[in-house]
Amino acid sequence: MSRLKIGRAATAAVVTGAVLTGCMPWDSDDEEKVVSAAAKAKAAAAQKAAALKAKKDRAAKAKANELGQIPVLMYHRVIEKPSNTDDRTPKQFRTELERLAKEGYVPITAAEYVTGNIGIPEGRHPVVLTFDDASPSQLTLDGSGAPAPNTAVAILQDVAKRYPGFRPVATFYVTRDMFGKATPEEQTQMLTWLHDNGFDIGNHTYDHVNLLGRSKKEVTAEIVRGHQLITKLINTAPVTLALPYGNQPSTKTWGLKGSAGDVSYNYGGVFLAGYTPAPSPYVKDFNAVGIPRIRAMDKKGDCAKFCSTAWLDWLKKNPGERFTSDGDAKTVAYPKFKAPFMVKRFADRAVAY
Repeated sequence: MSRLKIGRAATAAVVTGAVLTGCMPWDSDDEEKVVSAAAKAKAAAAQKAAALKAKKDRAAKAKANELGQIPVLMYHRVIEKPSNTDDRTPKQFRTELERLAKEGYVPITAAEYVTGNIGIPEGRHPVVLTFDDASPSQLTLDGSGAPAPNTAVAILQDVAKRYPGFRPVATFYVTRDMFGKATPEEQTQMLTWLHDNGFDIGNHTYDHVNLLGRSKKEVTAEIVRGHQLITKLINTAPVTLALPYGNQPSTKTWGLKGSAGDVSYNYGGVFLAGYTPAPSPYVKDFNAVGIPRIRAMDKKGDCAKFCSTAWLDWLKKNPGERFTSDGDAKTVAYPKFKAPFMVKRFADRAVAY
């Protein structure tokens, strides 16, 4: 009796096995493929984790804080005999650049800043050098096509040679008074030289008109004329606008985006005229319609607290407040506790340590 049951059970098992084998064919090659895929996935996950740890270790070593503040310095004329508070002597300008170099700052352009393309060595701090009004003291080319001595560009290039890693880049906000040049040919030469040598060119409107209180039509027309002034001379559109006198139009977004006729503009940022360091482009406080700049000035009068010397002193005394790079332009590194301040659109680049 028992033998018969066992035999029937065995037969059923064989039949069932045959049926299952027929429905779900399986061989050693298939098993190897599954094991291989799992091993590869595990290895990839381990490699990704190791890479992230390496990035965190590097960021921690550099004390990276890419959610920190960035000084955007505002210059006008660089002349031997200043006639107003916005002027700087060549010596004053050189001294400030040398201070920046010694304290670990690396110049970036306004375009790089607003787009979040900040690629500087680890442990260094970005600074944005901006020049308003297109003065001949900022750039004049000599007979050989090189920047004339004691112009802002010549001084900047010389400091960069003396301090390796200090990039000779800046942003020039131009108007129709194009470095004192009247003809389109001369103006094209100036803008082409700047562009070819890594400098950034921004819009400062055509006539340097105060936009405060003007209609939308007036505001956009003036910005468009400044935009066209640049794009007709070189085949590169400006990325940012600096407001004349730092005054915003009644609707702030008019400075950021608009059109007149068949010309439109859509900028990554609009710069004011004072008075604090600018927020990192990776934080929630970054406001493209009104980015602060710092006037280049010694600690005198109103500038005792709100101009370049004072703010550079403050950032030096409060290193945890300034932007410090991890050396990788593809990541945004910062201490974990600062995570709530980061803007979501850069979340895929975050390295919190």
